[in-house]
Parts: sequence; structure tokens; C-alpha cells
Amino acid sequence: MINSAKFQVLTQFSSSLIREPYLIWLFIRRDYSTTILPALLFIIAAWKNSQSSLGELFLALERGFIYFLLFILSFCIANQIIGIDEDRINKPDRPLVTGAVSYHGALVRLACSQIAFSLIGLWLGVLEWALLWQLFTFLYHFAGWDKNWFTKGLVIGVGAVAELAAAWEIVTPITPIAWRWIFMMGVFWTTLVAVQDFRDMEGDRAIGRKTLPMVIGETASRVILSVGFTFLPLVIHLVLMMPAGNTLNVLACELGLTVLCWIIAARIMLYRNPQADHHTYMLLTYWFCLVLASAIVIL
Repeated sequence: MINSAKFQVLTQFSSSLIREPYLIWLFIRRDYSTTILPALLFIIAAWKNSQSSLGELFLALERGFIYFLLFILSFCIANQIIGIDEDRINKPDRPLVTGAVSYHGALVRLACSQIAFSLIGLWLGVLEWALLWQLFTFLYHFAGWDKNWFTKGLVIGVGAVAELAAAWEIVTPITPIAWRWIFMMGVFWTTLVAVQDFRDMEGDRAIGRKTLPMVIGETASRVILSVGFTFLPLVIHLVLMMPAGNTLNVLACELGLTVLCWIIAARIMLYRNPQADHHTYMLLTYWFCLVLASAIVIL
């Protein structure tokens, strides 16, 4: 009887170990391309800039993966705990809506992920950035900052700064040129992240969220953001690329980023349905990754 009970407990434990990574994926699968992937790319850029050994790169990537997994997991769980009604409309495949995770289970995972995130941040020497992100995660989800278009964008912009600053500091102290890239990405996300709001308008309207399309209208928002992406390559050139010189590598990076920006600008105006708007937003996340891949080449 005892052996049978132990076997049952062991079986349940093993099942949980197998199931938990899948549940984590369900929580973060829409957001890894704005957090884990670009952060790891910036770690590589920091490693190249610091001229460290290859072994130190692999160690930094391993540690960075754990840190940034918790970075986005803790945010996504909080986001989905308070957004069940919205997700039933906009994202019905999320785990709290489908029942893959219970509300109580999500609360337990939120507490565990936040504690682990702070401890990992302390261990890696980036606690200040972890605490900054936790503060803005709280403001976003529990102080109503997600309901206003300006504070919503501000949280994402601050998150980009906290993400990239931590990524660089995991490897080496932040240099002035690294700060330029970090702050530029923070400004970019703050001002242009409203692209994601076009796909979610139905759910946002249902819960009373005042995103940019809700405040000034969908057409006006599309025009403003399309113009923003049209001229973004010029800003990138002046702030990030021109200081690096007119080498072939710089020109190639600029060309790729410019083409992708103009594709996004065109899609914002030409394709106007939730599925198309989601694809446009995903192109935006790929552009973000390409910028940070460019940092590997240029810095």
C-alpha cells in the first residue's frame, strides 16, 4: 500500500514536471519575441563589445535565458489573471480561459515567478532592473495603467529599458553607446507600441480600455503610426547608425530595417482586420529583434 502511494505521488510529480514547461509556453508564446529573443541578442552584442571568451558567452546566455523567461512569465501571468474577460474575446486560447490553469494555480505561479525573478536578479547583479520591472508590472495591472493609452505605452517603454539594460549588465557594465541603443528602444516602444491595439479593439472596448484607437479613432491612429514607421528609419540612421560610420555592415543593417519599417507602415494602412493586425504586430517584434541583431554587427 505504501509503495503504491509513493508510486502515485512520483507519477503525479513527474507529470507536473512534464506539463509545467508546456503551461509556461502557453502563458508567454505571444511575447517571447519581444523579450527573451531580443534580450539574448543584446547579450551577444554586449559579449562582443566586451571581448570576453566564448565560454563566458554561453554562460551569459544560459543565465539570461532564465532571467528573461521569468521577466516575461511574471508579467504575462499577471496580465492574464486580470484579463480573463478580455481574453475570452481577443485571445480565447490562453490557459486561464481554456481551463488549462485554474485561477488559484495562476496566483501561485505569479507569486513563485515574482519571487524567483527577484532572486535571480539579485544573483546576476541586476536587481535594480528586476525591481523596476516589477514596480511597473504592478502599476500596469493593479493601478489601472493598462487602461490608458499613454501609461500603457510608458510601461512597455520602461520595460524595454529594464530588459536591455539588464541584458547588457549580465555581461559587462553599460557603456555610453549601449545606453544610446537602450534608450532609443525605450522611446520606440513607448511611442509606437499602439500598433498592437488594432488587433484587440473589440476586447478593449468591452472592458473600457482607452487605447489610442479608442481615443482619437482607428483611422487617425493608423495614419499617425504609419507615418511614424515611415520616418523611423531616418531616426534610426541619425541616432544609431550614423555614429557607427558608413561601412558596408551598417548600410546592410539599415537597408533591412528600412524595408521592414516600410512594410509595417504599409500594412497598418492596407490590412485592417484582427488577424492581419496581429501579423503586422509580429513584424514589429521581428523588427525589434533585427535592430538588436544589428547591434551585434555594429557595436
